[in-house]
Amino acid sequence: MKTSLHGIAGAALIACLFAAPTRADDVKAGDLTISQGWARATPRGAKVGGGYMTIKNDGSAPDSLVSASTDVAGKVEIHEMSMSNGVMKMRPLEGGLTIPAGKSVTLGPGGYHLMFMDLKQPLKQGSHFSGTLEFEKAGKLTVSFPVESVGAQGPKDAMKSMSDKKSAPDKMMNMDHSKMKM
Repeated sequence: MKTSLHGIAGAALIACLFAAPTRADDVKAGDLTISQGWARATPRGAKVGGGYMTIKNDGSAPDSLVSASTDVAGKVEIHEMSMSNGVMKMRPLEGGLTIPAGKSVTLGPGGYHLMFMDLKQPLKQGSHFSGTLEFEKAGKLTVSFPVESVGAQGPKDAMKSMSDKKSAPDKMMNMDHSKMKM
């Protein structure tokens, strides 16, 4: 009996070591995985804020983010920012945001994002809040939004992992180009 318990414990340990890594704040619903949720801090008196994340669809059919809500805002809209004739435009997405099958969609500054409207209080760096996302197929799920600095470009841990890696131009500068033909 003692030997079989050690065997089970060992097998469990090995399974944990080879399991696909997920972050503690990743949320799964059906074929969707929501990761790296975050929001930017807002100045005192601001009535709007932005929420960001990555949504991955591992399924064989598309799904759509159709609505969102949170207790920190009176209303949440799904927005898109785009450039048109040199002018940045922001607009709500009518009908939601499609997450194609087998693809990821990133909500981030300057692109798709959640717009928290009629904020009930400023979003303070270092705090966090939760929100509910509703998908056409996957249904409702709750995600966490840690609040980063006013000018943040991504969640802290994602930005740290990016800074730990060399960028593609840096890698190219370290490559041996002596045998290239011009």
